[in-house]
Amino acid sequence: MKKIITIIAFFIAVTLSAQNFQLHRDLERGHFTTTFELFKVDKYGNTFTFVDFDYNASSGISGGYYEIARVLKTEKMPLGLHVEYNGGLGTFKTSEVLGGFTINEAWIFGANYSKGNAKMGFSTYAGYKSFKNAGEANYQITGTWYVNLIENKLTFSGFADLWSENGLSDKTVFLAEPQLWYHLNKSFSVGGEVELSNNFAYEYEFKVRPTLAIKWNI
Repeated sequence: MKKIITIIAFFIAVTLSAQNFQLHRDLERGHFTTTFELFKVDKYGNTFTFVDFDYNASSGISGGYYEIARVLKTEKMPLGLHVEYNGGLGTFKTSEVLGGFTINEAWIFGANYSKGNAKMGFSTYAGYKSFKNAGEANYQITGTWYVNLIENKLTFSGFADLWSENGLSDKTVFLAEPQLWYHLNKSFSVGGEVELSNNFAYEYEFKVRPTLAIKWNI
């Protein structure tokens, strides 16, 4: 599942509102993924949300994932208060049946620090992660970044997550998605990302999954 560009995707510090639609072709798994993102700043902080859909040729939409995050922060606060929810659904197909499953929903409560300008910036947070029916306390640490390598033409951005799913004694999950975008104009960009993961989505080894993509800045 994707997630650019957050948590919390900071886009450009001077931007008050931004949204985009992405279409990715996963070169290893052979499916398409669409992503819609929205980021909005107000006087009390910022809100970020996105939704992913994976498409499988044999079953249509094979998965959906949703996140929404809110940072509460004023100009006088050195750190922001981070609240986030995420969850989703998926399908699988065997020779006889089409089945479904849920992605375990989670709440995250933590502290956020971010800084940036039109050239580059970053956002990072650490927090307590509460999974439904989890028997142990868990955590998540996230960093996001953007660098405008060539003004109005080339941007390097992405995120990296590290979290636990059943306490500190169990496996730790790593997920990162660095992206590179070449801006054709103000509305459209082409590029892609590389999903780097370990212990993620029932894959218990390090995986590298590149995509090719187009992005529409709405």
